[in-house]
Amino acid sequence: MSRLTLTLTQLEYLVALDQHRHFGKAAKACHVSQPTLSMQIQKLESELGIVFFDRSHQPLLPTPEGAPLIAQSRVVLSEARRLNYLSQEDSKELKGELRLGVIPTIAPYLVPLFVEHMATTFPKLSLYIDELQTHQIISSLENESLDVGLLATPLKVEGLEEEKLFLEPFSLYVHGTHHLGKRKLISEEDLDGSEMWLLSEGHCLRAQILRFCSLRSNQPVFRNVHFEAGNLETLQRLVEAGSGYTLLPWLAAQRPHPKGVSLIPFRAPVPQRQVSLVWRRTQLKKRSIGALAEAILATIPEGLRALQKNRSTTVSEVLPAW
Repeated sequence: MSRLTLTLTQLEYLVALDQHRHFGKAAKACHVSQPTLSMQIQKLESELGIVFFDRSHQPLLPTPEGAPLIAQSRVVLSEARRLNYLSQEDSKELKGELRLGVIPTIAPYLVPLFVEHMATTFPKLSLYIDELQTHQIISSLENESLDVGLLATPLKVEGLEEEKLFLEPFSLYVHGTHHLGKRKLISEEDLDGSEMWLLSEGHCLRAQILRFCSLRSNQPVFRNVHFEAGNLETLQRLVEAGSGYTLLPWLAAQRPHPKGVSLIPFRAPVPQRQVSLVWRRTQLKKRSIGALAEAILATIPEGLRALQKNRSTTVSEVLPAW
């Protein structure tokens, strides 16, 4: 019987190709050239005597004989990572790498607060951060291309554990010339779906707002303009131009905004989201995840920390993440 000479690197390329279903995207994710990745996949196919993907189909599709071997490759890579991690577990100093996914409505406001703390406190721990939507983070946690996610919960996904970090209330962001712009407090009944600017499909914050406000997603601010933004900054600029309004989570609302724009708190029940760290139940890097949680909690603004202590009277309604 001939001896197999496959490598972990080849398996990493194979799993990346299955994840991205495109040679160019997989090569970019692996930080190699496309010819290099293609050559290694071909060598692996030649070694095992099978074809992993149907290349006539775009995006690529695993072949019936290739699919179980791809699944087993994930297991092999997972166990190899575990072996490496266990070899470092006795060390008092955290080291190795931690791969974190953060949703776009949290990343710009929270990552800058804790990233320096992590970098200086744990110099031998390499933190890799990707900004991804919720469904992408869940998928990446399940296939172990991410170690931990920072996102709105509860998710209630089987096999994933959640650790709540803090509750983040929402406020109404509206131009002062709007008929709601002079209010001291706002309630759900005051809102009209035809004036609400929303994020695009796929953002959990969009779904949360639609549920809280009982809005229909097909009501545009202008009848002949159908626009859904990919980030909160764009929504704020639209409001600042004088049309419609949007809801902002607490951290995003702390950024300076121009004169003439109002940030109005809600009457109880105040809409809020629960921000948590999420990881696979079988995850071994719990020390590193715990350190990340401590860094986040140590660096959130005092105003948000105070809300956690007084949330029973300040905030009373948690919006589901989905």
